[in-house]
Amino acid sequence: MIEVHAFATPNSVKVLIALEELELPYALKPVNVRKGDQKSEAFLALNPNGKVPVLSDDGFVLTESAAILVYLAEKTGKLLPPDGVARARVFEQLFFHASGLSPAFGNAGFFKRSSPEPQPIVEARFTTEAERLLGLLDANLASQSFMAGEEFTIADIAHFGWMWRLQFPGLTLDGRPHLSRWFATVTARPAVRQAIARADALIETQPAA
Repeated sequence: MIEVHAFATPNSVKVLIALEELELPYALKPVNVRKGDQKSEAFLALNPNGKVPVLSDDGFVLTESAAILVYLAEKTGKLLPPDGVARARVFEQLFFHASGLSPAFGNAGFFKRSSPEPQPIVEARFTTEAERLLGLLDANLASQSFMAGEEFTIADIAHFGWMWRLQFPGLTLDGRPHLSRWFATVTARPAVRQAIARADALIETQPAA
């Protein structure tokens, strides 16, 4: 049985979307990062890096959302082309996300919302980079339906996590018609809506302290 330790975060929702799209049964284990549950001894035994999500599949434990997406796709033979150029394009987007988009968005949000003291130069640096990367994604989608081509893949799931939480770094899709079209298309998928509902419920159902 698959277990997912997660919260309502960009990286967590990616895994939930993949599981819903692949119609794999799973148990959802809340890890309230707002209360510091990711720093507990029990969670650190699963992931010493202290971050969600974590997937456990019959004793096999895996961290890092991109790695989990690849594992689930290969486990089922879906959402990832088996070989060739199409497969390479998916990995190109996964690496672009992990090395560029995710750090830029996360840091822009941190310095805008959580920094102990204002650091306008640093905030502007990451916000500008995040805006630039959104422009690249918009241009990429001008000639194709999805991030890695004409088929929905784990590349779309990876990018969607941060698009779902654009308000954290204070960004919008205004002026990016291709990215806006893609976001609406992905959001409308039943599996995506179900995953978002389950992620949001992790906040709503947290017991009072």
